[in-house]
Amino acid sequence: MHFISRILLAAAIFLGGLNAGFAANTDPLFINMTTSDAHRSTMAIGFGKSQFERGHQLTIFLNDKGVLIASAANKAQFTNQQNMLSELVKKGAVVFVCPTCIKHYGIKESDLLPGLKVSNPDLTGNALFQENTKTLSW
Repeated sequence: MHFISRILLAAAIFLGGLNAGFAANTDPLFINMTTSDAHRSTMAIGFGKSQFERGHQLTIFLNDKGVLIASAANKAQFTNQQNMLSELVKKGAVVFVCPTCIKHYGIKESDLLPGLKVSNPDLTGNALFQENTKTLSW
C-alpha cells in the first residue's frame, strides 16, 4: 500500500508539473496576414485574439492584400475585421502595416485605422525574431 501511495504522489506531482507548463506558456505570437478574404482574415484576427486573451503577446503584420483591411476607406467592406483590430490595439496588441504594400494598393498612411503602425524592417524584425516567438500565416 505504501508503494502505491508513492506512485500516486509521484504521478500527481508529474501531472501537476505538466499542467503548470502548459498554463505558463506565454510565448509571443506573430501573425503574417496577406489576405483580404473576409473569412480568412476573420480567422487570422480571431485566432490572434484568442491567443492574446490567453496571455500571449500579439503582433499582426498586414501585408499584400491584408493592408486593404487597414484602410478606414474600406470600412463598409471590412467592418468586422476593423472592429476586431481596433479592439486588439486598444488592449495592447500590435498591428503593423507593410509600407510597400500600402503604396502598391494606393492606401495613404493617413487612411490607416487609429493605432495601426506603418512598419519597417526594425519594427517587424524585433517582433518576429523575439525569443520564442511563434508564427502563423494567413
